[in-house]
Amino acid sequence: MATKELTLFKKDWSFLSKELLLIISTLLKNCFDVVHARSVCSSWRSTFPFPSSLVRPSYSLPTLMEFTLESKDSCTLEKVPLFLFRVKTTVADEYFLGAIGRDDRIELSNSSPFQCSVKVKVPRSDPTLMNMLDCEVISLGHQYRMIGWDPEESSTNYRGVAFIMLNKNGGRGEFVVVLNYSRVLLVLRSSEMRWMWLKDVSDATCKDLVTFRGKFYASFLNGDIVVIDPYSLEVFLPLMPSQPLNSSNYLVPAGDDELFLVEKIITRYGELNFSQFACRVSRLDEEAGKWVVVSELGGRVFFIGHFGNVCCSAKELPNGCGVSGNSIFFTNEGGSVTYSYKYGVHTGRAEDSLGFWSLSSENRVMIFNRSPVVALWIGC
Repeated sequence: MATKELTLFKKDWSFLSKELLLIISTLLKNCFDVVHARSVCSSWRSTFPFPSSLVRPSYSLPTLMEFTLESKDSCTLEKVPLFLFRVKTTVADEYFLGAIGRDDRIELSNSSPFQCSVKVKVPRSDPTLMNMLDCEVISLGHQYRMIGWDPEESSTNYRGVAFIMLNKNGGRGEFVVVLNYSRVLLVLRSSEMRWMWLKDVSDATCKDLVTFRGKFYASFLNGDIVVIDPYSLEVFLPLMPSQPLNSSNYLVPAGDDELFLVEKIITRYGELNFSQFACRVSRLDEEAGKWVVVSELGGRVFFIGHFGNVCCSAKELPNGCGVSGNSIFFTNEGGSVTYSYKYGVHTGRAEDSLGFWSLSSENRVMIFNRSPVVALWIGC
């Protein structure tokens, strides 16, 4: 009898008025909560728009046959959202860093427990659907990719791409693309739809290509860092650190708030010296046109390597997850075990400068997969 009464008074959420649904939609901050809501029923699906942060717009671009040795009949540029997923385990904190796409077949499958899921493919295993209801999900912004081009492949000269939408004089739909290919940078304006060599840049190979506050920034293997205006395509003088290091340089945008330069010291002559496993971090002073050395990252965590260089606030990460603010993780280092870089770490060597960021034993990181997503464990 009690069971029957409970059944009679059970609410059917699909009959909520549209006004209430609209109010609910304004309160949902996480894009995956919106996807969960869209999976309830057809009326909820029609009321809640698909999250714009999960949409992957694409652009058809002219072929690169004139400039490359790789056979590409066409080029497609796609905007790819990046996320960090934390999976709760009893042993350590397991993270997946990578891109997400839209799959209506999964989202519509209300009979499945995976109303919002991500397909993860780990080598030597079948693809696995990971239920987002059991995960902490942190947005890491987005990046642009040329579909079918993998910078990790040894046979390709493709190294990355950057995209800026132009708004000059109220124009709409105009954009500029800069492509890092081999030892040159190619540029395309949507108004002309043809690839051109970008002139007056460094002769060295471009390592990092990012956008920040409506401009392109490129770092090169010889240490040069240049700024490219998307309207005039003028290349500004190199933004060199005041005291250049023998380092590998990485550009890390923190949205449109700040742009950081991470200089990772390169080991010389094959010597293994702990002091050489260190970094120097600078923040761009855009008004003064120079880099300013910093000792903290504004409470952020940097992930450098695969899928570009991204960051998030440590406040977005759950307490006790093994990751503290002002930490730098390299996901492209050799081996499966690494540690975070922290500022002012005491190495036990008097000659080691505390002004650098050094490896810290605070966070032990195990990387057990790098493609198609970076899969890692972080533990104390």
